[in-house]
Formats: sequence, structure tokens, C-alpha cells
Amino acid sequence: MTSSRFPLQSLLDLSQMRLEDAARRLGELVAGEQEATKRLELLVGYRAEYQARFVAAAKEGLGREAWGNFQSFLAKLDLAVTQAEQQVAASKQRTAAGQKEWLDRRGKVQAFDTLAQRHDARLQQAENRREQRIQDEHAARRGPAEE
Repeated sequence: MTSSRFPLQSLLDLSQMRLEDAARRLGELVAGEQEATKRLELLVGYRAEYQARFVAAAKEGLGREAWGNFQSFLAKLDLAVTQAEQQVAASKQRTAAGQKEWLDRRGKVQAFDTLAQRHDARLQQAENRREQRIQDEHAARRGPAEE
């Protein structure tokens, strides 16, 4: 009699563990992307607020030093915004790669799961045939006199 254990069960188990790891990593990547986006939004908002303060101060009249300080700080904010945009873009790429990895791993689990289901179905069919054969033999032993 053949073994009833699915021969690829260890591979199915391993692929399921890897899928769970990929799902956890994807969750971390999504959270990181959201955090980077929020940081960018805060910087953009702060830069706009500072720009508005600069415009208001310029209307009141600014000295050369104050003007230079505003311009210098706005340049630093622009650089910070650019860096934050790059971080968001990189984070989106990492998230997309993590999503692809998760999808690939899910596909492998589904493939092994399909094979496991087919294995179980073959075992059930064999069991059904065995039971039918036993019933047929039992009926044949009873013979026509018992019917």
C-alpha cells in the first residue's frame, strides 16, 4: 500500500512559512512607505508655511541679513523635500518588490496546495474503490440464496 502522507508536504510547509515571512516583510515595507510619505507631507507643509512667512515678512520689509537667512533656510528645506521625495520613491520601489515577492510565494503555496488536494483526492478514490471491493466481495459471498 502507498503512503498516505503527501510526499511534498515539507515543501508545502516551507513555502507557507516563506509566504508568511514575505507577508510580514510586505507589511513592514508598506508601513515604512506610509511613514516616509507622511514625513514628506510634513516637510512640504512646513516649507509652504515658511515660504508664506517669508512673503509676509518681505512685504513688511526685510533687511539684507534676514532676507539671506530666509533664502538659506528655504534652500535647506528644498533639499530636505527633495531627499524625502527620493526616500518615498525608493520606499515605493521596495514595497513593489515586496509585493511581487509575496505574490510569487503565494503562487508557490497555491501550486503545492493544489498538488496536495489532488493527492488527497487520489487517496480518497483509492479508499472508495477498496470499500466498494470489500462490499462487492461480501455481497458475492452471501450468494443468491441470501438475497
